[in-house]
Amino acid sequence: MKVVIPAAGAGKRLYPHTYTKPKPMVSVAGKPIIGHILDKMLDLEPEEVIVVVGYMRDKLISYINTHYAGAFKKVTFVDQEQQLGLGHSIYVTRKAVGDSPILIALGDMIFKDGYSEFLKQHLRNGKCSGSIGVKTIDNPEHYGIVYLNPDNTINRLVEKPRHSTSNLGIAGVYFIEDTPRLFDALDYVVRSNHSGEVQLTDALQRAVEEGSVYKTFEVNSWYDCGRPRSLLDVNRILLSEMGISENGATNSIIIQPVSIGRNARVENSIIGPYVSISEGAIVNNSIIEDSIVGNNAEVKYMMLRSSIIGDHAILIGKSNALNIGDSSTIEF
Repeated sequence: MKVVIPAAGAGKRLYPHTYTKPKPMVSVAGKPIIGHILDKMLDLEPEEVIVVVGYMRDKLISYINTHYAGAFKKVTFVDQEQQLGLGHSIYVTRKAVGDSPILIALGDMIFKDGYSEFLKQHLRNGKCSGSIGVKTIDNPEHYGIVYLNPDNTINRLVEKPRHSTSNLGIAGVYFIEDTPRLFDALDYVVRSNHSGEVQLTDALQRAVEEGSVYKTFEVNSWYDCGRPRSLLDVNRILLSEMGISENGATNSIIIQPVSIGRNARVENSIIGPYVSISEGAIVNNSIIEDSIVGNNAEVKYMMLRSSIIGDHAILIGKSNALNIGDSSTIEF
């Protein structure tokens, strides 16, 4: 089985952090999103990992080549020259994929379970054209939605329906066994699309209409890294799963869970809970809670909560000296 990771988008919902890096390179819990995804794929031992790149492609390629050299049997990068949607990003991998079964894993989704656990669930579905991870959601209008037949095979797939009788949202992980039929369906959708994005959901629906039999499996832990608020939520969850880290902390109070990256320095500060400080960052005389500090960022004399500080950013407050009289009230 090959793995396809669509990671070409610009990540506009994460501006300003994605002005200077692709979305999968945004840091959470001490490393880029793509690093967490690849870590969870190591035990899957795929035949090949195919990463679809586009926006600021060189930064993503450089990170993967540096940090995952030799970790996988083969890593291939495929260019998506125009960001025309998820369906199109899969479509451009057709030559690299060939007829091999594939796992499609989105480049901005992190799952608590490893992909090998999802594979076990897919295999338990028995003979089928593929399996799609689903999760019960409250707002079907924001997701691709799956409708089931009485035998629990997929009857219909609709992208962001205004009104829905199903609350099974597509969770961003797909196992495809019949790849030739999916690529035929993608080709049809691409040729039929005259404007807007090419949706993978539409291609899967086309494949179902042509006779493909898809089943589902449940995804319990689904973390979307596509928005600043959800990125901080994911940071808290991942830090809770990690071990204790006090590397580089001097004369400071660390309230776990906290991640302090390699070559980072924390001095005279109170850090945590739920703070990730990335590689090379410097934090002095500050109080930071529920926040992400990027690579080589510098924070001094600051009090931060629920904040995301980008790579190489410099944030310096003032060191105040106060002489406060009786019964005074001062608010900063």
